[in-house]
Amino acid sequence: MAAVVSERLVLLLLAVASLSLLAPPAAAQTPWQVCGNSGNYTANSTYQRNLARLAAALPRNASASPALFAKGSVGSVPEIAYALALCRGDGANATACSACVATAFQDAQQLCAFGMDATVYYDACYLRFSNRNFLDDTTSNDNELILMNAQNVSSPVEAFDAAVRVLLNATGDYAAANSTRLFATGEEAFDAANPTIYGLAQCTPDMSPADCRSCLGDSFGLIPQYLSGRRGGRVLGVRCNFRYEVYPFFTGGPSLRLPAPSSPPPALPPAPVNVTPAATPPGRSKNKTGIAVAIALPIVAAVLAISTVCFCFLWRRRRPAEEQAPSYSTNAGDIESIDSLLLDISTLRSATDNFAESNRLGEGGFGAVYKGVLPDGQEIAVKRLSQSSGQGIQELKNELVLVAKLQHKNLVRLVGVCLQEHEKLLVYEYMPNRSIDTILFDPEKSKELDWGKRVKIINGVARGLQYLQEDSQLKIIHRDLKASNVLLDFDYTPKISDFGLARLFGGDQSREVTNRVVGTYGYMAPEYAMRGHYSIKSDVFSFGVLILEILTGRRSSGSFNIEQSVDLLSLVWEHWTMGTIVEIMDPSLRGKAPAEQMLKCVHIGLLCVQDNPVDRPMMSTVNVMLSSGTVSLQAPLKPVFFIPKSGYYSTVYSESYPTGSQSTGNVVSGAMSPNEVSITELEPR
Repeated sequence: MAAVVSERLVLLLLAVASLSLLAPPAAAQTPWQVCGNSGNYTANSTYQRNLARLAAALPRNASASPALFAKGSVGSVPEIAYALALCRGDGANATACSACVATAFQDAQQLCAFGMDATVYYDACYLRFSNRNFLDDTTSNDNELILMNAQNVSSPVEAFDAAVRVLLNATGDYAAANSTRLFATGEEAFDAANPTIYGLAQCTPDMSPADCRSCLGDSFGLIPQYLSGRRGGRVLGVRCNFRYEVYPFFTGGPSLRLPAPSSPPPALPPAPVNVTPAATPPGRSKNKTGIAVAIALPIVAAVLAISTVCFCFLWRRRRPAEEQAPSYSTNAGDIESIDSLLLDISTLRSATDNFAESNRLGEGGFGAVYKGVLPDGQEIAVKRLSQSSGQGIQELKNELVLVAKLQHKNLVRLVGVCLQEHEKLLVYEYMPNRSIDTILFDPEKSKELDWGKRVKIINGVARGLQYLQEDSQLKIIHRDLKASNVLLDFDYTPKISDFGLARLFGGDQSREVTNRVVGTYGYMAPEYAMRGHYSIKSDVFSFGVLILEILTGRRSSGSFNIEQSVDLLSLVWEHWTMGTIVEIMDPSLRGKAPAEQMLKCVHIGLLCVQDNPVDRPMMSTVNVMLSSGTVSLQAPLKPVFFIPKSGYYSTVYSESYPTGSQSTGNVVSGAMSPNEVSITELEPR
């Protein structure tokens, strides 16, 4: 697997080194590829012959189409092959389109050798083929790549990002209204540093205008997280794509031109009030005017005062409804409504011996945790938020509100809270065996966890998650499920803890998007780590990783051996496909645990970490699979492999290569225009 990673990194560098100001012909351009997880075919197989038939037909069909688009399938299940090809719509001729698609078939089969699912992108065209029918789903923009310019704009980022959004939204609207190619280009005047911003948007022509605009809108939504302030960037997907730059990159004139964004006009002084007095008899005008002013001013003042009071009253009444987040609430009333949980600071100081270092249990995300004993003899764990942690107060309120409303044997029980003397303290029941990670990853302590205890932990966490997601009145997404957040009581009953990052969903809500991705890499689902999309299936992914950690005794992140895989998921997958999964089980389990049950648990773990959230089971289904010996399990799909960088998983990153720089090793050297995008983010989302 290390060789595969090295090859992938080489390809990343090649993709950057091959760029120039004007895109080279497809045959000379190194493509960006996404290799799917649908398995492999063998040489001279029926599937390979079906691909060959598609490779002969699609280039011709795409070039003959007014939309420069073609799709089709050849063969029958299970050897059927589906394919889709699209050429860029800015004046590409039939010959160039045909050549690009033909080259794409060749490169895809080389870059994703014997892979049944492959996608390659060029500037001029792209291609995807698969053994799974993706052609009928025009709403899923699969195999997306995020590509970014390594340089930031010198203009104010907010103004530049706003201008990009205006341009791309207008270009997307224009593309969706184009019935032939669903393609548009545009330009927008900006400022002296970046006189013009250029944009492009395109969808596959078999999409409806509404689906096209929705697809582009989802892709535009990635800009704040990944492309904010960048001089250029693009998102490539099988169904839609866009690109923007501060230099012209498309051929022909733009479909639309936008003027420079208008700035708000300067505030003007209030205009004088011109009052034309009615004709009055001589000698009485001053007296009449004085009386009128004396009467009018109090009336005007009273009206203004009443209006201001009414406005403030209405605004205060409306504000809670507007500010109520769709995911959870942390209003002060939530805290005040649980007075029975309030504890006095003096009680907690006495219980913990004034937070003595000898009572310190560990360090959490926002502060330390201390052991204590209440006057009635109850042992407690006190989570003390750091005084300097301004960010943590929101997480503490969130955790308090959520945990106080949840009651389950596999969720840690909240004993009380204290918000006195600038202290922010949460008090939980004490877990004598602490968290799983303190035992599981210690070669000696891990021997305490025999097969029975590990099964008990897996089943308990699964039941706790099902309660959070499906059985409680609230629907909770934990977002940071990991070994250190699962505590063990005296008989190793697991309890899920640390709800500081959790989110509350409405009854019919299934997914949410955030611009602030928080949690722990290695446990994060790919759609959350790369797009900010989280759902109950995000926690299912984390649970799958946790199962594999419990079975193998290995952490989910970090390298094990340069000759082996780079992370736990790839290591388990390799042994699973080779039929040697028992070899990577925790040494303390080998020969002491039923092999059939271990295989079953590994199987369930792999089902939970599948790339597509739709393929992952619900936690209620997981519990049925764990408890039943007769339920048949479907074959898992290959999980996503992340490439760790400096000890952490890296999902989006950018590198700059100076013009004319020479690459080393197996990388072909090449010159780049300083204006072109330096692109290295090639991980599918």
